[in-house]
Amino acid sequence: MNKILFGLTISLLCILTACQKKNITALQQTKDAPVDKLIRHMTGHFSSALQAQKDSLFYDINLVMQPIWEKSNEAKWLYVEQAASQNLDKPYRQRVYKVSQLADGRFESSVYELPQPARFIFGWKDPTVFNAITPDSLILREGCAVYLKTNGDCYTGSTNDRNCKSTLRGASYATSIVTICPDRIESWDQGWNDEDVQVWGAEVAGYIFDRNK
Repeated sequence: MNKILFGLTISLLCILTACQKKNITALQQTKDAPVDKLIRHMTGHFSSALQAQKDSLFYDINLVMQPIWEKSNEAKWLYVEQAASQNLDKPYRQRVYKVSQLADGRFESSVYELPQPARFIFGWKDPTVFNAITPDSLILREGCAVYLKTNGDCYTGSTNDRNCKSTLRGASYATSIVTICPDRIESWDQGWNDEDVQVWGAEVAGYIFDRNK
């Protein structure tokens, strides 16, 4: 009789343990939404130094992406700062990306400009500085969102057609082709005039930003 009771007790414990593990896994999956993996790939410090050493056509650029407004339920937000490695205190690009997943499974990374961006230089060191503003104060770059889809352990995508308007150096629109992997981010930004002739940006390939170790 004791053996029977012992066997039933062991079986019950196994069932309870399995249920508990199942619940923990389900909870982890709920917390770790598909967009979270993409955000992890995008977050960090990156550099094109290796590419610049191999090819003089490319500059040594420092890229930093840091989550901000992490309590927001609307979407994931990233502060993005790019600067020549020799002038880190003078970034030439400061943006905020709003990253969300679309109904068709793709990911949308919308691009925003900051009001008075100079006050947020090195904001990745202390993301709480962004608590001084709200998403409503950002300036949307309409048509400049990058649409990404899963490609193995990476994400690949681009802007849509000629939707991203640009007036830089005589351009009428800009395009971006992006690949995001665990160890690097590849970005090919180009500006085009009304005749679809390139007027700025890398000509033969995009920048390769390796994740800093």
